[in-house]
Amino acid sequence: MEAKTVTLTIDNQQVQVQEGATVMEAAKEIGVDIPTLCYLKGINEIGACRVCVVEMEGARALQAACVLKATDGMKIKTNSKNVRKSRRIELELILSTHNRECLSCYRNKNCELQTLAEEFNINSTPYQGAAMEFTFDDTSASLVRDQSKCVLCSRCANTCKKVQGVGILDLSSRGIHTRLTTAFDKPVDETPCLFCGQCIISCPVAALKEKENIEDVWQAIEDPERYVIVQTAPAVRGALGEEFGLPYGTRVTGKMVAALRRMGFDKVYDTNFGADLTIMEEGHEFLDRFQNNGKLPMITSCSPGWVRYCEYYHPDFVPNLSTCKSPHQMLGAMAKSYYAEKAGIDPKKIFVVSVMPCTSKKTEAARPELEVNSLRDVDCVITTREFAKMIKQAHMDFLSLPDEEFDRDLLGEYSGAGAIFGVTGGVMEAALRTVADVLEGKDVQAFEYTEVRGLKDIKEATLTLGGKTIRVAVAHGTSVAGKLLEMVRNGEAQYDFIEVMGCSGGCVTGGGQPHVSAKKRIMVDVRKERAKALYEEDGTRKYRKCHQNPQIQQLYKDYLGEPNSHKAHELLHTSFSAKEKFPL
Repeated sequence: MEAKTVTLTIDNQQVQVQEGATVMEAAKEIGVDIPTLCYLKGINEIGACRVCVVEMEGARALQAACVLKATDGMKIKTNSKNVRKSRRIELELILSTHNRECLSCYRNKNCELQTLAEEFNINSTPYQGAAMEFTFDDTSASLVRDQSKCVLCSRCANTCKKVQGVGILDLSSRGIHTRLTTAFDKPVDETPCLFCGQCIISCPVAALKEKENIEDVWQAIEDPERYVIVQTAPAVRGALGEEFGLPYGTRVTGKMVAALRRMGFDKVYDTNFGADLTIMEEGHEFLDRFQNNGKLPMITSCSPGWVRYCEYYHPDFVPNLSTCKSPHQMLGAMAKSYYAEKAGIDPKKIFVVSVMPCTSKKTEAARPELEVNSLRDVDCVITTREFAKMIKQAHMDFLSLPDEEFDRDLLGEYSGAGAIFGVTGGVMEAALRTVADVLEGKDVQAFEYTEVRGLKDIKEATLTLGGKTIRVAVAHGTSVAGKLLEMVRNGEAQYDFIEVMGCSGGCVTGGGQPHVSAKKRIMVDVRKERAKALYEEDGTRKYRKCHQNPQIQQLYKDYLGEPNSHKAHELLHTSFSAKEKFPL
């Protein structure tokens, strides 16, 4: 049955759209951009900011285009005198209570409110908002809330509620006293927040941002007593270029390495080595559980936002979590043990910095469980955005940097399977490449498991390997993970192995990745574009399976023994526990 269409007129142009489309969507069909500050398609469609108002023939008042349904015969003006005046007044009123420290603001030149103010030629604010006290919350290791910059758009609250299935943010009070608050108005560090940073990604201004650790890194580099090792997560290379004007998903691995080396790090490694190591441990952990009646389904543990979600919201599944540390924690542990021993360096002098696409990695690195012999696996985590700032602080011409290789000694080699860890389905595919070889007892040639790729909410596959049937599933975004767990809990679905990523699309859209405005999100799905870079890197590697990495093989031969050995458990495994959401 064909979808019903409606025909309307926008700015004297006739346009036909499917029934149910909004006026904003209809306008885009004819190249008319209607500005907005609160709109996020499918997430926040509430008409709160009133910046998207349009004039509709026959209506007594201006209408919000983001929620106004297109109807047959409708006549719309998007650029009348009344529309321009109303939009300008709305912006001026927002600015009247907004902290206007634009030059020193975290989002300067990348702020949707600032962009709109410039487009409407607002050079002064004729209104003076009432003096109010605002909350500034920097209690957590991952993110900072600055109420003085909040525009009450509800994007963060609805992203947290609808996309992540958590809902620790919401509006409270009314009128000029309206505030965006946490549950029970607690500091964010005292809430069951995942620190996934999806609220930061959705925020149009700087009301939410990551807790910066840039100066900690510079200080470590400049300390002659420190031996500073840096590692970069796979998803960083597919997004960093956006901070320097490159198209979404441009792979900048070589220039990224060159920038880090010029900053003064003693060693520049790829977290992909840690990903290869994770698969060695996690893959064999799964095989042990699968073959010896262990706790199934086993669920991946490399996404810290997902781990927190499991601990707080589905604690009955904590025993199902793999005990493996995440890749960057594993590499950090190896840097302060295996590498330190081989290189003859006091592990207490080694300072490990992780460049991550994820804000939750900051909180993860601070977990008390993630240290060995009183040494933190990872000392400092910075996001992709922080890394870009450091490059700019160092006044490097990033686009002119040569392509350089990661350091290759001891912890430097990595496989293509390690590279795809940053995209949803990547961890599962990497694990299956190794598990298949173990169960089949040979180098399986058909090793690209496309069934677990893509952006479908829940992906499933049933494989026969070594005469055994393995049922796997992949979920991305914690609200989707919650639905999947409920299916397992109710007996509606049965799996042996599950991959969960805390963010939709996986690490490529982690909370520490470059900001993408709501306008651009409509035009391009950055999840797809950034994922392409990682699959491209996978295809370039000499080794496509984690266990084929010769440095991984040498590590086990010289130091760890077998996967899941006693020594491997001391260094590479951890524990998780159920958490109370709001302890008294």
